[in-house]
Amino acid sequence: MPLDLKNQHPWDISTQEAVQIQETLRGKVIVQPLPDEKITSLAGVDASFGSQVIYAAAVLLDYPTQEPLEQVTVQSALTFPYIPGLLSFREAPAVLQALGQLHTQPDVLIVDGHGAAHPRRFGLACHLGVLLDIPTIGCAKSILVGEHAPLGEVVGSTAELLEDDEAIGLAVRTRLNAKPVYVSIGHRVDLDSVRRIVLACTRGCRLPEPIRQAHQLAAQAKSMD
Repeated sequence: MPLDLKNQHPWDISTQEAVQIQETLRGKVIVQPLPDEKITSLAGVDASFGSQVIYAAAVLLDYPTQEPLEQVTVQSALTFPYIPGLLSFREAPAVLQALGQLHTQPDVLIVDGHGAAHPRRFGLACHLGVLLDIPTIGCAKSILVGEHAPLGEVVGSTAELLEDDEAIGLAVRTRLNAKPVYVSIGHRVDLDSVRRIVLACTRGCRLPEPIRQAHQLAAQAKSMD
């Protein structure tokens, strides 16, 4: 699937230039409801890292059945250093390469990482969403910024993730006796859509099925190299 990227920019840039790109592109993020009837497929993406190599995986699933449709892995040289808050510049090129090898564009992309729950409100999920211009959700295993009130133990319990009284995401209990995941808007979704889709994709596991499978695939690719 050739990618029709919007708002393209160079990747071989300085830290200061990367921050400026985030500041500029965050104004391109669209927040809007995403009805279930517009979703027939979802993709999950994740990456594993070697010392100088990134292994990116993309998995395409049917929605709502979660039946696997396609999976792709790519290996690429790392070209951007590890800098908290700028991880999209380290991961996105390889992830985009993997997505470009899928035969079908997903209706929704779920990213193992943050979206708006980011110091500049422009994490990996926002970055990929704005470049691809498709509905995108960030789902992370830990908090980057913000805090939330105590979360109920019942599966489906949520609490707003707040920074300076701004709701930047949600803590969501996806599995009994497991830590929550932290979800946020990437692009062309709203928080209610994010919550609904993530919960629909967690089948007894902490992580939504698309990124759970992508995580396993990327780790497998790394282990086989």
